[in-house]
Amino acid sequence: MTEQAKFLEINGVSKSYKLGSTKVEVLKGVDLRVGRGEWVALLGASGSGKSTLLDIAGTLSKPDSGSVVLDGSDYMKMKSSQLVSFRCSKIGFIFQAYHMLPELTILENAAIPAMLLGKGRRESFDKAAKLLADVGLAHRVGHRPSELSGGEQQRAAIARSLINSPELLLADEPTGNLDSNTGSGILDIIKGLRSSVNLTILMVTHDRKVAALADRIVELKDGQILSDSAAHPQHHPS
Repeated sequence: MTEQAKFLEINGVSKSYKLGSTKVEVLKGVDLRVGRGEWVALLGASGSGKSTLLDIAGTLSKPDSGSVVLDGSDYMKMKSSQLVSFRCSKIGFIFQAYHMLPELTILENAAIPAMLLGKGRRESFDKAAKLLADVGLAHRVGHRPSELSGGEQQRAAIARSLINSPELLLADEPTGNLDSNTGSGILDIIKGLRSSVNLTILMVTHDRKVAALADRIVELKDGQILSDSAAHPQHHPS
């Protein structure tokens, strides 16, 4: 394995939850490597553990055992305050449900992660405005989320995810709440971003057609990796 292939290392990660007196094992010793600039799709049915794995990769949840290392930094060795700063500076998130604050404008929503990192209001707003223009929302910066369509909100969420120039983009069913045409447009934006700024992408999906856009497809079932293969196998003449 090359050093490039070790940009994101997930080692022996297990995670369980208590439901009443029952212990539910969601992840069972998962190992995964993602290279810098690689796009990996986590594919699986509901309950397979893919979203839990994404949350752990993004420091939003801690595993019961195992480790997660991003670009040489081990999450498990960080204090909570360090994790917040690390997450804001290194990782961008796109969720199925957009997670926009309804009382704020789209511009303000997109600027929040920059201000959390201590950037000034003017600098944060200027960059947010540029990113919103890049995703076709220059005319919507003063609008609130309720005034935007689902596709527009997701484009705003993409702008927000990029405000701190992350190295890793985590996307959890980014087209799940959208119709097929709008979803295709969102995927086109993600593809364009990947090629223009060399983002590393880890994306959760249950749709094999969406997963096929990635470099690799990692399929999960019952908390374990069922298969890990190239999305576009190379065919060599015999």
